[in-house]
Amino acid sequence: MKPTLGSLFAGIGGIDLGFERAGFETVFQVELDPFCRRVLAKNFPNADRSVIDVKCGNSKSLPRVDVLAGGFPCQDISVAGRGAGITGTRSGLWKEFHRIIGDLRPKYVLVENVPALLGRGLNVVLGDLTEIGYDAEWDCISAEDAGAPQVRQRTWILAYPASERQQKGHQHIRVLSPYPSSNPGTWNGRRVAEPGIQRMVDGVSDQMDRLKSLGNSVVPQIPEYIAGLILEDMKRPENGQKGVDGAD
Repeated sequence: MKPTLGSLFAGIGGIDLGFERAGFETVFQVELDPFCRRVLAKNFPNADRSVIDVKCGNSKSLPRVDVLAGGFPCQDISVAGRGAGITGTRSGLWKEFHRIIGDLRPKYVLVENVPALLGRGLNVVLGDLTEIGYDAEWDCISAEDAGAPQVRQRTWILAYPASERQQKGHQHIRVLSPYPSSNPGTWNGRRVAEPGIQRMVDGVSDQMDRLKSLGNSVVPQIPEYIAGLILEDMKRPENGQKGVDGAD
């Protein structure tokens, strides 16, 4: 059996696409925006999208998965926003993400947000994860590192239950390794500048609604790389093969 992924704030599925490329199965996606839900339905036909609002997500409405991933809203954290912070109306939805993590207890949690999170809420996220027994690693990775034609930095936080690693004596093993920069500033082998619409993901169809979807999406190569690191960690002798081969 394939390792499983559950996606919160799924958007158009950039994180999910990366994980599926690495060999994961997307079990469920939670996304409120109707346009994005239509994109998800087309590209992830087998994923369950019966839960639309993260506020309705819990262990009764969502199945348990190996990895729970998502990029909670950044509007109140971003330097382009009004500065309400992680307790703002939009970015405050992190509390729902945190609640669902505590309820589902996945083996791994991947959180994505803007670089400003490092100074505008990372302490809250890490504190909340610690509160429910999770350790975390984090890094700021640029889309340029993956060869995309823009800088587009994002903060990635990878968390996992602390108690399980401590019991096995391997709590100091890092999972999240630095992303290996491939060919910065190029796209399809040619040098390019920033895209015409600032802060948008480039290199996809112009027919895609850019403001509703691409502005909040991620370069799939980065979550694909992180998913590969998770698979390697799952295969460590001390962690067993449960997440990979489905054994109990």
